[in-house]
Amino acid sequence: MFVLVNLKAYPSDPLEVATAARDVAEESDVRIAVAPQVADIGRVAETGVETWAQHVSPVEHGSHTGSTLAEAVADAGAVGTLVNHSERRLRLADIDGALDAADRAGLETIVCANNPDQIGAAAALGPDGVAVEPPALIGGDVSVSQADPEIVEGAVEAAAAVDDAVDVLCGAGISSGEDLAAAGDLGATGVLLASGVAKADEPEEALVDLVEPLA
Repeated sequence: MFVLVNLKAYPSDPLEVATAARDVAEESDVRIAVAPQVADIGRVAETGVETWAQHVSPVEHGSHTGSTLAEAVADAGAVGTLVNHSERRLRLADIDGALDAADRAGLETIVCANNPDQIGAAAALGPDGVAVEPPALIGGDVSVSQADPEIVEGAVEAAAAVDDAVDVLCGAGISSGEDLAAAGDLGATGVLLASGVAKADEPEEALVDLVEPLA
């Protein structure tokens, strides 16, 4: 299972979370990555934790003020990027463009989508992975794997029908080892979470609890 922690723009300490993720990953042998704010990518990558960008723009070098250049986040230390998170929606053509930009920079990609139909469409664009995240459950106390398991199962089936090499992550409300285990039982190969770790008083304890079922 792949655990990707999105720090969003929460007032968390990115270095504290990054260090905790690095240590828990080493101790548990579970793949754990952190996606900080773009300004923190370099500092987070220096901790040794696997580092992702929260977004890259569908642009190349040029006159693109305010855009997030894929090459820039790669140079800063990111090895992957989220695309089309529910809080950073893109048009289909821009998703495709962002994937091209990420590929150009050598970044791994996960495209977020709301439901199985969208997951199938996203998988057809050729990302490394997709993440199913019903917007109503994002940031809540109930995970999608518990609240609506059919969505996860449907997402796994939809991606496999297009390209069975595309990984499927489960997002929205993931916060505990029980949530992670449920996601795996439904066919997901990873989880995408945010507040369960980014807002935790003790991020390391939250991560230890999260990966406990994989021990």
